[in-house]
Amino acid sequence: MVAPGMLQNPSVRNWLGGIVPAWTLLDQASLDALRIPLTPRGGAIRLAVDFSAEEIGQSAVARNALVLLHSASAGHGLKLTATGNLLRSVVAEMRDLFTWPGFDKTEGFRLGKVINEPDFPPLHFVRHVVETAGLVRKRKGYLKITSDGRQVLEDPARQALQPLLFHIAMWTVDLSYFGRGLHGDWPQHDIGVLLWSLSVAANDWESPERLTRLCAIPIDGVLEAQWDTGTMAMHARILRPLWWFGLLEYRREEIPGQRFGTSHFYRKSPLFDRFLSFNVRLEPTTAHRH
Repeated sequence: MVAPGMLQNPSVRNWLGGIVPAWTLLDQASLDALRIPLTPRGGAIRLAVDFSAEEIGQSAVARNALVLLHSASAGHGLKLTATGNLLRSVVAEMRDLFTWPGFDKTEGFRLGKVINEPDFPPLHFVRHVVETAGLVRKRKGYLKITSDGRQVLEDPARQALQPLLFHIAMWTVDLSYFGRGLHGDWPQHDIGVLLWSLSVAANDWESPERLTRLCAIPIDGVLEAQWDTGTMAMHARILRPLWWFGLLEYRREEIPGQRFGTSHFYRKSPLFDRFLSFNVRLEPTTAHRH
């Protein structure tokens, strides 16, 4: 629950810098409902489960998950190292098969042609999500497809692959390693609130700094940080994964006069509103909660 008077706290007001968070438009019951973990029976958030092949192709996570599953379904599966990672030869094969937004294969692998699984983040992430979803499993030194994994290779189960992987990634998998462990599980623990807030706040291009303040409920560590680590965490754990799932569009702009300076911007993709729907109510008046 958001503490009464939170928006009057000087630290919060200073952090917001005059921005009114989108979630203040919700009534208290809806805000509470968005903070409840997603369930198959529905609730405040519903995920579309009838994706076409074209729509699956717009999600890098779902698209490359199918690549990994097809490879794991052949022969004995995908060979693992003694530590449980995919063998370097398998990583090299996946490197050629994977297509991932924002990942330059030439730049990413310029220091060496032989790479380990953790050195190829798109593969490491997809493999972890697919394994957590129960679509593959380790067995006798191989990563093998499961019966559930074989089902999603074909319709109609394939149409529900995106919601399955999205549910696992955003509500189950700990994405803190993308943000270098900053602020524990913040802001991922409020993913429902974040998603609804983005649905109303990201209709046009917005910076990660502004989206963080529009969508995230701040915690003391964020408010007290010397640097804007809240935006760093939001960018790494929420905005980029949503881009990988095809739900946000991304662009960057060079900052004039700065050799390495870059501004980042995100907005909803058409897939966002197709995929996510919300059962919430707004405050009956235009006054914001204090």
